[in-house]
Amino acid sequence: MAALRFHALVRSRPSWSGSVLRRSPQQPWRSYSVATTGSDTLPLAGIRVLDMTRVLAGPYCTQILGDLGADVIKVEHPARGDDTRAWGPPYAKYEDASRKGPGESAYYLAVNRNKKSIGLSFQHKSGVEILHKLAKECDVLVENYLPGGLKKYNMDYETLKKINPKLIYASITGYGQTGPYSNRAGYDVMVEAEMGLMHITGSRDGPPVKVGVAVTDLTTGLYTSNAIMAALLARVRTGRGQHIDACLSDCQVATLSNLASSALISGEKDSGRWGTAHPSIVPYHSYKTRDGDILFGGGNDRLFGVLADRLGFPEWKTDARFATNSDRVKHRAEVDGMIEDLTTQKTTQEWLEIFEGSGMPYAAVNDIQGTLNHAHIQARGMVTEIDHPACGPIKLVNTPIKYSEATPGVRTPPPTLGQHTDEILTGILDYGEKDVSRLKADGVVS
Repeated sequence: MAALRFHALVRSRPSWSGSVLRRSPQQPWRSYSVATTGSDTLPLAGIRVLDMTRVLAGPYCTQILGDLGADVIKVEHPARGDDTRAWGPPYAKYEDASRKGPGESAYYLAVNRNKKSIGLSFQHKSGVEILHKLAKECDVLVENYLPGGLKKYNMDYETLKKINPKLIYASITGYGQTGPYSNRAGYDVMVEAEMGLMHITGSRDGPPVKVGVAVTDLTTGLYTSNAIMAALLARVRTGRGQHIDACLSDCQVATLSNLASSALISGEKDSGRWGTAHPSIVPYHSYKTRDGDILFGGGNDRLFGVLADRLGFPEWKTDARFATNSDRVKHRAEVDGMIEDLTTQKTTQEWLEIFEGSGMPYAAVNDIQGTLNHAHIQARGMVTEIDHPACGPIKLVNTPIKYSEATPGVRTPPPTLGQHTDEILTGILDYGEKDVSRLKADGVVS
């Protein structure tokens, strides 16, 4: 019954056409297109999302919804588009040499697949009218403006709730809708710094550093997409939408997880940065090899025994200094030094072969290209090649979750700016061609 009620709350609407692009396991990173079939099996098929976000946290959230089958309408400034369109190099170069600009930003391409772009200015009254009409036709709206920033355009939740009581309106900000920092702008790195993450990231004796990828933005996008899906389920019961207040600072504190719990329970200062090491487990560290690094995780005494055997020193297992994990923690420097004296004698690949099948947790430390070319990553279909309308074949990271009854993936490439303006205005809102031409002439849309 719940499923029936859910579908009753999803408006009957056609889904945009597109191509299913899949990677052939025999030819990594090569793809072929087939007509879209069974797209209604995707979990969010029939859900329409109005995406008023830019940069990373918001677009990452809406891309997840798009991967799962939602129809995502990305609203962009009609002239410059999403901020990240200018964030480069690198750029995927345009195939048409006469086309202006360096190409499509790799940053933008990373988080905007499975979306349609409308270039629209809501500085114009006509632009706000279009947004109100779209909000009426959508199930979800996601925005990442400062609190109250959309109220002057009548695009705040209280206004749109009157237009569409079933609308789920998600606001993503740096510090939330309330609290003393609520009006602060917040890029990922500022929140990493102020909310504890930088303090625990970096080498033991080194300065605090940011994580190599904007992880707070990404976790906020993940939390928000999850909250939106929960709100869709709640709407099944209540028939009403609601406002979701998501922010980087809250999500960053939540992802401190066990470290935050330890600080709350002990009431003591945390132990600071540990690099690749672990405060309570030895060995648990990356070690230099002849040509790179390898990481071992000796999470218990048995695994330390496996490590000792494979390194060629089984006598370590009966050495009183190393007999238990507590002993090894006390003699951390000795253990790590003895292991690295050995690992530097062989290449990373040689050590990978020695530990294959041992049951010991171990891993090479790969760079990004090494990761994308990794045999396991390719076998899992995590890199796919698609045909971009302006740049031709480009490679993208694929959606990570596999379903037994659906195949989420890259149905449509990240759109060019305003690529679908005409389609959205005429196909969803029933504007005539003359109306669209007038709106373009007035600078309302592009």
